[in-house]
Amino acid sequence: MHQLYGMTPKEIVGELDKYIIGQDKAKKSVAIALRNRYRRSLLPEKMREEITPKNILMMGPTGVGKTEIARRLAKLMDAPFVKVEATKFTEVGYVGRDVDSMVRDLVEASVRITKQKHLQEKYSVADEIVNERIVDAMLPGRRPAAQNAAGAANPFQMLMQSLQGYQQPQQAQQPQADEGGSDQALAREHVLRQLREGQLEEQYIEVEVEESNQALNNLDLGNEGMGISIGSIFGDMMPKKKKRKRMRVKDARKVLREQEAQNLLDMDQIHAEAVENAEQNGIIFIDEIDKIAGGAAHSGADVSREGVQRDILPIVEGSVVNTKYGPVKTDHVLFIGAGAFHVSKPTDLIPELQGRFPIRVELENLSKEDFIRILTVPENALLKQHKMLLETEGIHVEFTDDAVDEIATIAFLTNEQTENIGARRLHTVMEKLLEDVSFEIPDMDTEKVCIDKAYVEQKFQDVIEAEDVDRFIL
Repeated sequence: MHQLYGMTPKEIVGELDKYIIGQDKAKKSVAIALRNRYRRSLLPEKMREEITPKNILMMGPTGVGKTEIARRLAKLMDAPFVKVEATKFTEVGYVGRDVDSMVRDLVEASVRITKQKHLQEKYSVADEIVNERIVDAMLPGRRPAAQNAAGAANPFQMLMQSLQGYQQPQQAQQPQADEGGSDQALAREHVLRQLREGQLEEQYIEVEVEESNQALNNLDLGNEGMGISIGSIFGDMMPKKKKRKRMRVKDARKVLREQEAQNLLDMDQIHAEAVENAEQNGIIFIDEIDKIAGGAAHSGADVSREGVQRDILPIVEGSVVNTKYGPVKTDHVLFIGAGAFHVSKPTDLIPELQGRFPIRVELENLSKEDFIRILTVPENALLKQHKMLLETEGIHVEFTDDAVDEIATIAFLTNEQTENIGARRLHTVMEKLLEDVSFEIPDMDTEKVCIDKAYVEQKFQDVIEAEDVDRFIL
């Protein structure tokens, strides 16, 4: 199991604190939900099946960290994670995506994660095979002539050759056994040693690489993930298209390493593991769930809102969804719903759906102090991002404490006076603040720029005075 499962809820919250400011209640809820998955895994199998995850409903305005909490949680535990918008789904019979597609998306994410994990395990074996292929390319006398002609064979020739293949290798290797004397063996050993020591990385070689065209190899039915692979229908009768490329050893190593590692994978095993991982550890984040809540009577395009809730209900309750990797049960998938709930409220959802989100968490509006911490504290703090971007062109930007305080004040007041868009307001303020510096960089004489309170006030003097702030910021 992933190392996060050994972490206590407090440690999980500590990890989330590195990137997300405030919202301690929400962090606490998701940390407990994650820890409960670990506890469930320790139970006997019979009891394990009886315990379902307690889904979470997050309520709060945009930009306060709802999506970020779920995304960071999934990244920490390396779990299959998918974010979907509830407003993109429609009731069965309407034009649009059906709710089953969220589960198919989750399985696709799980396949990517599982495949990458298995690739990492195969790289060490693939590296040795790649070194042998590079040596073959550097010592072309060792490459059998029969292999060069094989690339031009048509599918029927390939089929005939495969029927006689048990005899051909012995015939092809006979002359090589006579030729491959001690000199060639020493030459191969010498080149192999130089390769491992990294002395030949800049040399050019010609290698044979496989061409892959996913667009032509797969047919997607209805854009819902139920694809058909043409390659799987015809099996090995269709030879893989290959072409020769001339490239440096270090570039060839990357291409061949990926290619050889792929050839070592057992895709049936990966798909089986991916389905199980999605079923047991998957997280589906349903955003904008408040937009499909009922409330007042609806007409026209809104008539399917309650229908979407009814369609989502069996997925959240636990059902079996058919995917191209096989049937997937959603009984133990963790669902996190989120919405601003400005117009509607959680009680406007149909009662059955309300009951499937037993944990309710209300996220708080961000204060001025929160804005200051968002600018400076997290590992990916906004000020750090802008500093590092400008340092790529040799400009060092410094922000004084009073400047940071003023930026936070402007962002907070703008949210109060106009639409509250949470932490996203800081992005708008920072872009306007550094607009002139970013534009003038190529022609600037100085290498250091100091942003103080006076500079911030000068950039936003019209904004501070005017009540119509939204003319200047969003």
